[in-house]
Amino acid sequence: MRKLIIMVAVLLLFFATIFPKESKADLDLYSEAVILIDAKSGNVLFEKNSEQMMYPASITKIVTGIIAIEEGNLDDIVTISENARNQVGTRVYLLEGEKVPLLKLIQGLLINSGNDAGTAIAEYFNGSEKAFADRMTKFVKEKIGVHDTVFKNPHGLFDEEHVTTAKDMAKIAQYAMKNDQFREIVSTKEMDWVGEGWETTLYNHHRLLWDYEGTTGIKNGWVEQSGHTLVTSATRDGQELIVVTLNAPSAQNAYYDTMALLDYGFFNFSTEKIASAGDVLTSEDGEKYNVINDIWITTEEETMISYKVDDEGQFIVTNGKESDIILDSVELESSEQLTRGAISPIQEKENSKQTESNPTFSLVWIAIVLLSLFAAFLLLNFRLKEKRNKTKMDYSLRSLK
Repeated sequence: MRKLIIMVAVLLLFFATIFPKESKADLDLYSEAVILIDAKSGNVLFEKNSEQMMYPASITKIVTGIIAIEEGNLDDIVTISENARNQVGTRVYLLEGEKVPLLKLIQGLLINSGNDAGTAIAEYFNGSEKAFADRMTKFVKEKIGVHDTVFKNPHGLFDEEHVTTAKDMAKIAQYAMKNDQFREIVSTKEMDWVGEGWETTLYNHHRLLWDYEGTTGIKNGWVEQSGHTLVTSATRDGQELIVVTLNAPSAQNAYYDTMALLDYGFFNFSTEKIASAGDVLTSEDGEKYNVINDIWITTEEETMISYKVDDEGQFIVTNGKESDIILDSVELESSEQLTRGAISPIQEKENSKQTESNPTFSLVWIAIVLLSLFAAFLLLNFRLKEKRNKTKMDYSLRSLK
């Protein structure tokens, strides 16, 4: 029985170790502003000062890069100006008059955080950094739908009016990571660079590509006034999360905060599609609506949810109680289309996240079953030994008689 107790204690400790469960109370973060969202649903899973105006530093280059990919010809040859050549800060050491394909400039911008590449891209598109910065501000407002971000340059060097928020940057990252070309570049760990002024191997400045399993990008930054800034995406079991941390005291603090938030998100939340593009659903008053885009929702594990379209054509998601609406349940780019005449839904549907779909839960149950069988075996063995000993004792007593 002592062996059984020891075995149970060891196995319970083992399972507690390999399946830790982060909670909000465990999140002791260094960064001044942070946010954690699900990439598919856009649901906010954790935030701190997420709407506070902050300086972004080099995570600015996310916007420069996605504009260059979406609106430029990647095979175009860009001639490097004296202004780009003389740009300060992190560079890929472009030379004045050097001719570089636009794609290569984007790679130097996002992988090695080249400020000179950012200036060259801006001049290629709009002739100057200022004109391109105006383009960037307009792009994120009109194309992505964020309104608290203003850019004054393409690289993130300090300017008092060059500001953003953690919430805006999360939406920007969510948008950019939907582009396959962008996604490929920011996930590149290393790349050979052969230029007229520099031949080397570029190593991605985002260290979590090596240090955190599932990391898929995207960009880090630093200037003295902004502190350390970091935008990260990571995938696990089909779920993708995005974390933004702003004004961390050190790079290590930014990485720690990011990993803690990712662990918290992956251990506590799951995401599912609750309506597909093309679905036709009926509202409470019998009207038909067409779902324009897939609708995803992220909720805590084992949460009961229901959803419907009310008589005003609004898509509503609750946690199983009619009065308890899950806020931001459809905070997607398509969420503004979820109105009468624009999308479709209704079919009230209970959706329980079944515990059997949770691999951690299943493994714990397997462990319990195995422990029960092992305990039953030991108990049976113990009783058989007792019986044999009793038989031997009875035999010995009869012999004595």
